[in-house]
Amino acid sequence: MAQESSNLKIAVEEPRAWARRLTITVPAERVERARGEVARRLAQRLKLPGFRKGKVPTHVVERRYGPAIDSETVERVVGDAYREALQVQGLEPITQGSVEEVDYRPGADLTFRVAFEIKPQIQLERLGGFRLVRPRPEIRDEDVDRVIERLRMEHAVWRPVEDAAPVDGDAVEVELTELDRPEPKPERYRLVLGQGQAVPEVEALIRGLKPGEEVEGAVPVTRDGETREEAVRVRLLAVRRPELPALDDAWARSVGDFEDLAALRARIREDLQRDADAAAERELRRELIDRIIEANPFEVPDAMVEQYLDGILRPREGVDPQQLAELRQAARPAAEQAIRRTLVVDRVAKMEGLEATPAEVDARVEEIASRVGRPVEEVRREFVRSGRLEALADEITEEKVFEYLKSLSTVE
Repeated sequence: MAQESSNLKIAVEEPRAWARRLTITVPAERVERARGEVARRLAQRLKLPGFRKGKVPTHVVERRYGPAIDSETVERVVGDAYREALQVQGLEPITQGSVEEVDYRPGADLTFRVAFEIKPQIQLERLGGFRLVRPRPEIRDEDVDRVIERLRMEHAVWRPVEDAAPVDGDAVEVELTELDRPEPKPERYRLVLGQGQAVPEVEALIRGLKPGEEVEGAVPVTRDGETREEAVRVRLLAVRRPELPALDDAWARSVGDFEDLAALRARIREDLQRDADAAAERELRRELIDRIIEANPFEVPDAMVEQYLDGILRPREGVDPQQLAELRQAARPAAEQAIRRTLVVDRVAKMEGLEATPAEVDARVEEIASRVGRPVEEVRREFVRSGRLEALADEITEEKVFEYLKSLSTVE
């Protein structure tokens, strides 16, 4: 497809869904005008022997600086023509244009190609009519018990153990030496047994020791993606055992503003239920968006996927490039789907006028300030300073979008 605008000729190709390649032709007259302007500006700046500044003849400038004039002319003409072509075609690039195949000859039209990706403009023809089942999480007594035990551990007093082997739940300090290394050197570690902080083979060696004792054994070691058994020496330096507080009303009152243990358990159950309900809502939203995407399939630009992967994968220094490439490839489908979800929410918000209003953002800030017991303006300043005000608006928009989408489907 070719289109003329002013005096440009623009042909648009679509190699992929959101990829565009423009072939732009600039008339020779326009190129020559731009070249003349470049030459005049250069002449005005020049100061050559035998000529006053700004009075160097054009033929002298051409003879001495012709290639430089050509280079600047091409750069200026290509840049101006590219920006004009984008405006004419109504395109919004999300990547920097890659200019290629520039064909420039004095006195002739200048032609070049430029490739880029554009912001997706997705079409959503079906948004509702789905049947969904909301998860209904139930908080059990065992769930409350786990939180209670975690709180007791946080308030435990750690007592040293001198003449006994450690057991699960004990905090240990060990010295571990990898004997198969060229220069074995002991390294100190601190961990709690039974929490998966060390491989089972190492924990088994530790459990057979008393403080001050050491043992040698074979444990699996992974290097460069390969796992093999290597000899190690483990020395147990210290053991500390938690002394848990009594599970009674007095302890509950020490934890917070609770009348007794029953009140603490009730609060924990309430908090767990709220968290579980929020997780169920997130799962329902994810399923609903995925159903909409399935009914309205579309591709996402490579540039958006690469940017998303850059944000979630931050490799350590020295990581193997091949492993990183494989990790990025494995994460790509999930990244593409996450971007699709975001694009759908944004598109529905614009289609239905559901973007958060300033009044709604103000109301949410007031609600947060009331909940945390702080002045509204203080909370607002903090949100503005940290850049979280925009995130708050996005959160409100997302809530409105999903309430609208759920109204179009059946949620059981």
